[in-house]
Amino acid sequence: MNKKDTDDRRSNRGQVGIGTLIVFIAMVLVAAIAAGVLINTAGFLQSKAEQTGHESSAQVTDHVHVVSTMGNVTYDSTNGHHEVDYVNMTVMKGSGAGDINLSQATLEWLGPDGAQIMTMGSEANDTQFGLEKIRDEEDSLPVLVSQKDRFRIVLDTGQITDGLQEREEFTIKVVTSSGAMTYHHSVPETLSDGHAIGL
Repeated sequence: MNKKDTDDRRSNRGQVGIGTLIVFIAMVLVAAIAAGVLINTAGFLQSKAEQTGHESSAQVTDHVHVVSTMGNVTYDSTNGHHEVDYVNMTVMKGSGAGDINLSQATLEWLGPDGAQIMTMGSEANDTQFGLEKIRDEEDSLPVLVSQKDRFRIVLDTGQITDGLQEREEFTIKVVTSSGAMTYHHSVPETLSDGHAIGL
């Protein structure tokens, strides 16, 4: 074997080694890029999963619980019968719920004369519900903060549906930013003037 053949063989080996090194570096770079993409994707998915979990939890727990619903009975001399002219709902926040701002809530009324969507106002009328405090631990009206807070939602059924008559039924859906709760009610078979009745 002459010197020229030996030099050619060494040159070929050197070229093969450089080619292998280039391929190795390229594989390392591809693997690093892929790992970065996977890490970023995993972080994004984790944050989305946490956000979804918080929102799902809020939809389950952040709701308004109606403690009681009372109706005010009056005598309508024009029509000659008794009717419920006001409905008062005592509400509290549900167990495990966060703060609930009732000024941002809506009430969906479905009664014998049709449906109405109402927002909170300074006084109850045909398009708004009133809000009064019964117990307000932190003077936070209209926000339910404490589990001990009790607020009264006032509905003027005399304007909403021209008064509720005996045996009539109605549904109220309280819709907060996190979800909704639906409550069904019915008026008793007999009404007496000047009395509050449970609905």
